[in-house]
Amino acid sequence: MTEIRTPRLLLRRWSEDDLVPLSEILADPEVMRWIGDGETLDLEETAETIERWEDEWDEEGFGIFAVELLASGELIGAVGLSMPWWLPEVLPAAEITWRLGRSYWGQGYGSEAAHATLEFALQERGLDRVVAVNRAGNDESENVIRKLGMAAEKDINHPETHALLNLHGIDLTEYEG
Repeated sequence: MTEIRTPRLLLRRWSEDDLVPLSEILADPEVMRWIGDGETLDLEETAETIERWEDEWDEEGFGIFAVELLASGELIGAVGLSMPWWLPEVLPAAEITWRLGRSYWGQGYGSEAAHATLEFALQERGLDRVVAVNRAGNDESENVIRKLGMAAEKDINHPETHALLNLHGIDLTEYEG
């Protein structure tokens, strides 16, 4: 089982106990406003999301981690890598993505987990390139992306929602953590 420990966090695969706390996070309109079409997810949709993430672990050897606080064991969100099949022009790069419960914003958890995920991508999975895609105007995610050392590459429109997206990338052979 793949686990990563940072000073404050445990990144790990998903368990049945994660369904309810993640569904509470993904039911928050503020958390979801920048993700996809901005729609919140219910318990069943959250279960399907976790199942998709776990399938990607099995298929790709990487995926979205459950993120918990080491001090309390509390699930605070999801951070990890996925294949952006919806954006074929960036393939074969993996996409780094995150979503944290609102009460955990602004405390550096997203950056801490994202840095650990980039190190995992380079050192454990040997990936050459990772991209980040965020909706224009999402300054909080843009801040995490800058801290990762990712360079802005271009603006694109989401193929389904047509929202303006900012594409960033990093060549992991130059990543310095």
